[in-house]
Amino acid sequence: MPSNVTLPPKENALFKRILKCYEQKQYKNGLKFAKQILTNPKFSEHGETQAMKGLILNCLGRKEEAYDHVRRGLTNDLKSHVCWHVYGLLQRSDKKYAEAIKCYRNALKWDKDNIQILRDLSLLQIQMRDLEGYKETRHQLFQLRPTQRASWIGFAMSYHLMEDFEMALKILEEFRKTQKKPTYDYEYSELLLYQNMVIRESGDVDAALSHLELYEQAICDKITFKETKGRYLLQLGRLKEAESLYVELLKRNPENHEYYKQLEVAREANTSEEKLAIYVEYQEKFPRAQAPKRLPLNFLTGAELETRLSTYIRAALRKGVPPLFVDLRPLYLVPEKFQLIETLLTSFLDNQLKVSSFESSGSPQESPTSLLWTYYFLSQHYDYKSDYQGALDLVNTAIEHTPTLIELFTLKGKIYKHAGDPEEAVKWLDEAQSMDTADRYINCKAAKYMLRANKVAEAEAMCGKFTREGVPAMDNLNEMQCMWFQSECALAYQRLGQFGESLKKCSEIDRHFTEIIEDQFDFHTYCMRKMTLKAYVDLLRLENQLRSHKFYEKTAAVAIKTYIRLHDKPLQEADSNNDKNCDELDPSELKKRKNKAKKAKRKAEQEKAMAEQDKKRKELHNKNKKKNEEELDSPAKDELIPEKLERPEEPLEEAAKFLTPLLTLATNNINTHLLAFEIYLRKGKVLLMLRSIKQGLVVDPTNYQLQSCIGRFLHFVATSSTIPDELKKVLRSSLPPTLEGKTCSELNTDFLAKHKEELPAQVIGARVLAAVEPKRMEEAVKMATQLDPSLINRNLETCREVLELLNQGDFGVLGKNSAEKYKEACREIFPIAKCFKNSLVVVSEKEVTNNLSNHTSSQERDIES
Repeated sequence: MPSNVTLPPKENALFKRILKCYEQKQYKNGLKFAKQILTNPKFSEHGETQAMKGLILNCLGRKEEAYDHVRRGLTNDLKSHVCWHVYGLLQRSDKKYAEAIKCYRNALKWDKDNIQILRDLSLLQIQMRDLEGYKETRHQLFQLRPTQRASWIGFAMSYHLMEDFEMALKILEEFRKTQKKPTYDYEYSELLLYQNMVIRESGDVDAALSHLELYEQAICDKITFKETKGRYLLQLGRLKEAESLYVELLKRNPENHEYYKQLEVAREANTSEEKLAIYVEYQEKFPRAQAPKRLPLNFLTGAELETRLSTYIRAALRKGVPPLFVDLRPLYLVPEKFQLIETLLTSFLDNQLKVSSFESSGSPQESPTSLLWTYYFLSQHYDYKSDYQGALDLVNTAIEHTPTLIELFTLKGKIYKHAGDPEEAVKWLDEAQSMDTADRYINCKAAKYMLRANKVAEAEAMCGKFTREGVPAMDNLNEMQCMWFQSECALAYQRLGQFGESLKKCSEIDRHFTEIIEDQFDFHTYCMRKMTLKAYVDLLRLENQLRSHKFYEKTAAVAIKTYIRLHDKPLQEADSNNDKNCDELDPSELKKRKNKAKKAKRKAEQEKAMAEQDKKRKELHNKNKKKNEEELDSPAKDELIPEKLERPEEPLEEAAKFLTPLLTLATNNINTHLLAFEIYLRKGKVLLMLRSIKQGLVVDPTNYQLQSCIGRFLHFVATSSTIPDELKKVLRSSLPPTLEGKTCSELNTDFLAKHKEELPAQVIGARVLAAVEPKRMEEAVKMATQLDPSLINRNLETCREVLELLNQGDFGVLGKNSAEKYKEACREIFPIAKCFKNSLVVVSEKEVTNNLSNHTSSQERDIES
């Protein structure tokens, strides 16, 4: 029977002590006082005490007991705001924000003016972006506490976020009038800048400029003040004033590229001569500044470009600037500039080899390091133009010249990576890393190359040199949210066919993004208190778009493709097929498989032993952690088990979970719509397929993969017997004009004819042809395997993809039979690429390398002895 018992003075004092113990995190004492109240037969069913006991148990990690006590407390006192508030806190700790908001609203029914409940409710509302509800709650708080600064700011911000700029400005202006105006107050300055931001977003640039000028003396951040004022002046066409402002800014920082661009606009410099005059002026004013020397190279042409580019490159080669190539790489997009750079560098190299000077006359003489950096730059240049052998020759010459420069070994590894030999690339990065073991950058590069070569264990060991001792490197990297490592791990596991491990890494990265979103809680009150209002609004907007980040896009693509693979070829079926096929194999092949299985078993046992050791170390580490580390807002997470992840009941539903944020936030990325199409095709959702195609056509109508999707869509609609006639009518009326009345075959034929000189397009067309017209498989294989030198983009990436498609069976038995012949043809074009070499050749090369290294080490031992 519900009881609304009011506690007598003694028990009431104990209850207040429970609240104090909870606030001070003295949980054991809190439980002791709760026990004293609840053991009294008169108050054994006191709802609020039971609720508080549950809240304290939750803080100690005893979830089930906590919920049990809180629910009992709520049953015994449904009209208690304390019980509802506590239940809301429990829901919030489990990240059930919508449920927590309901609980807080119920609590407010019984105590509508409770400040703490209103604050907690406002935090959840802004976290969930319930802006209308947030505005109402902040209004209530404002009415209850009109003297508090946070009440004014929160109330104004609620209107700003709702884009009611007029009301937000009225509140801010009234609040500003109540503030004292000392000579230097950074918080007041931030308030003024936030107010100015609201004026600007309302669209009144003139008023924003007037406001900025009016409070110039009170604004402490002078750089932001000048940059903002400069933008306003340019927008309003007051160019003379803007010019003087950017001249001041350039005196302070002559390396800022944006200031130069704005100065060009302010001086109305439209021609190359007018722009050059600005940069010549600043070269004279600041002779040591790089920006005025580099920026003219973007727009100059002809003899002027050659003169200035030559001077710029010479100065960098003399000084020894490693990132010179990265600095000049944007110029490579212009063919004339690309050719000019090659001509200049080749002449510099020839002249230095002949007369030790950049000039053919032999004067002035250059130091040997200039020659070294010329080799380094030219090697990168040849690597960029895919002349890998030429790049290797140059970098080898440079290593002979100076065998102690780490950048050369890093570059050599990079060239091997681009040439298609990731294992050789790892070897040279490992060499570079061994030359400076304290360099974290080289360490990370080496680890990344190892992952590209599918050497996950070695990469983990490499990163382990810089992670916390006593904890497995993989766990520590996950704890530090090292997403570049985890995304590369996911790709490596995917290539190795270890789909469970790959999905585990994808899920870990997804959890990082969830954690980043949840970490906003720490800033909702902090930013109001510290008045960092502009930064706070920027944070909220960043969090709204968080999953459009490249790390999430990359990870989601890996996860979706993996789930699609598991849908098309579930692992259980693949395993049973392997067992069924054993009887049909030759004895020699069967023996090979058995040996392979034994090796795999041995490797698995070793990995298990290592995992057990890691587990013991982890347990030891956890024991050393303080008991008080468990927090209210950290619910236990489900363990990610690879074996479970790689055998999902509904792979497409799991893939859709990763796709949903992309459809909301990454609609400008064509890959989003391509991945969406692949999921909807397998689900048979024709309208969603069409939506993906139409959105893809808006983003990138020339994308080759999109043409493949369109072809398969038309084929699916034409051949499917499950689509109702009414739906077919809707589809026909909704088709883009370019697809009306077209069949898959017609569309594919037109596409192939239009792009007959582009190999990637031919491969896409061949795949569609093989899928929709199996009778023309021979024609499709011939089309995909053509290697004519005149073809555009006949590069390593495309050819490697074709070989994978042949081996996977996308072109049937005929494709598999053609794979070896295609590999031989590619081997002549890409002699370094490992994927086109025979396994016997690779093994023999390894043996030769090992023998040479053993021979070298024995010679070294002889010398030492």
